[in-house]
Amino acid sequence: MLGERLIRGIGMTSQAARDRMVRQLRELGIGDQRVLEVMGRTPRHLFVDEALASRAYANTSLPIGQGQTISQPFTVARMTEALLEGGVPERVLEVGTGSGYQTAVLAQLVPRVYTVERIRSLSMRARNVVRGLGLHNVRYHLSDGSWGWMQYAPYDAILVTAAAERVPHPLLEQLAPGASLIIPVGRQGQAQRLQCIRRLGSGFTATTLHTVHFVPLVSDGGAA
Repeated sequence: MLGERLIRGIGMTSQAARDRMVRQLRELGIGDQRVLEVMGRTPRHLFVDEALASRAYANTSLPIGQGQTISQPFTVARMTEALLEGGVPERVLEVGTGSGYQTAVLAQLVPRVYTVERIRSLSMRARNVVRGLGLHNVRYHLSDGSWGWMQYAPYDAILVTAAAERVPHPLLEQLAPGASLIIPVGRQGQAQRLQCIRRLGSGFTATTLHTVHFVPLVSDGGAA
């Protein structure tokens, strides 16, 4: 387990900093109290390099190495809020473990999280931090996320933390009936849309939540 003092943080990584972040999220329109409470107690500073810890609770994305980023708190909150809108999903697939921060937020809100990452060093570090927080309801997989994780499908919700130019078919196929896929769609450097795609019978409906900016979903296949 991580040390209690390290988890609590001090100064710019303290609970007071997390409380300020939550107030800002509320002002920006995040209304789900469950999401706000979890983000208010999750030590985001542990998921970034120590040199960037003082910026951990600013509403900005930060580099985590390997050309990847940890999403800004508002984006994490909005995606999580959208995932919970139809009720608490039992089984959630996260595509793009990255830093593990979104993973940790989900693990405190849903019974089971399955997370896929293609970069071994990121996956291992995220696993260590998330487990160090005492969160043990997460399974980790090293793979191309555009293929999902068929072993545990179907999922009650899928959340993708990188932008796909086109929605990968395997992710749609791994949705349970009535389940939602939260995914950024669009090319890097251009306007990207955060979409909520719901499986209804044999078809799908898509709703655009807002514009976002994500690193690209790197894939060797799977997209339409």
